[in-house]
Parts: sequence; C-alpha cells; structure tokens
Amino acid sequence: MSTGLDEGSIKYTSVRRDGEVPHSARLDALNRARTVLHDLGLIGVYANGVGYGNLSIRESGDQFIITASATGADRCLRHQQYCLVESFALELNLVVCRGAMDASSESMTHGAIYQANPAVNCVIHVHSRVMFDALLATELPHTQADIPYGTPAMAQAVVGLVQARSQLPVLFVMAGHDEGIVAYGSDVESVLACLVETHQHLQES
Repeated sequence: MSTGLDEGSIKYTSVRRDGEVPHSARLDALNRARTVLHDLGLIGVYANGVGYGNLSIRESGDQFIITASATGADRCLRHQQYCLVESFALELNLVVCRGAMDASSESMTHGAIYQANPAVNCVIHVHSRVMFDALLATELPHTQADIPYGTPAMAQAVVGLVQARSQLPVLFVMAGHDEGIVAYGSDVESVLACLVETHQHLQES
C-alpha cells in the first residue's frame, strides 16, 4: 500500500468537548466488525505511521458515533477511542463532537451519507490497493478523481451519489482518495458482509 502525505490528516474545522461515548451493544458490534477488517488489512497503519480506515453507527437524527482519529494501529479499540459527532455543517466543513479524542478525518463523508439517506445506520471506510484498482475499473459508483477526501466538495459528491441509490448496502470508490473504499447500509452486519465478500472475491480472482 502507498499513501499521500496528507493521508489521515483532519481537514475539517473541529469543535470538540471532552466526554466519553457510553458503552452499548451496538458499539460492541461495531468494534467487532472493525477487528475483522483490521485482521484483513483493510484497517490499519502504513509504514510511515499514518493510520487508515474508520467506522461509524448512527445515533439519534444525524448524530453518529465514529472511530477517533489516529486509531488505525490498534486491533481492538476501547470505547474511549470513539467519539460522538453531535452536529456538522457540510458547507462550512465544520464538525462538532464529544469525546476524549478528535473524530476521524473522514467524519464529513460519514455525515454526508447519514444526512442523505435516513435508512443508513452504518458507514465503513477501508483501504485496499487490490479492491481500489479492481473496483475502479468496473461500473461501481465512484466519486470523481479530482475531488480530494475530507473536503466540502467530497461531501457534496457523496450526497449526490447516495441520493441516486436506494437499495442497501452500497459500495463505492473514492477515486480521489487513493485506496479509499466506502460501504454503507442499514446495519453493521450487512455492511461488514458486503466488504468482506467483495474483498474475498477479488483476492481469489
């Protein structure tokens, strides 16, 4: 895997207040899914120490719990390594969150998906050279190559992509975010299955 120098860096304006995300069965399920993806190498850390991959689940309204920034190296996360995004503004590239650590650098993308489709309850972003190259060559939906991650332009592109598709789960490629793959759906289990099955199929082909 390779990565750009700004991979994993937070580009949005962050307003964070200290606090902890409460333990819950849904958070446990998300954390178990994360460990599966970490073991597959779809979440982790590059040789330069920069982490990649993030997961989230919807809370009430458009609020969501997401992995904190710079947590890719850990196989299993503690609940203190998640934070609650309480609000966000796509046009301002602003994220307001609560937790012990800053929200993931991909928080705007997650928020855009939740805002665009109320049926979505889980979003997972992974990295894979094999998946990225193979899927980009198919008819799978993707954002434009000239739109960088973590920007209002990416968030708006994702909104358009999500609104054009009603059947869940959905897998798409972030063409302007090298190796970036996003899957979203109605629950953690279906999104995880979508990613794992796609990964296995491409590894075998």
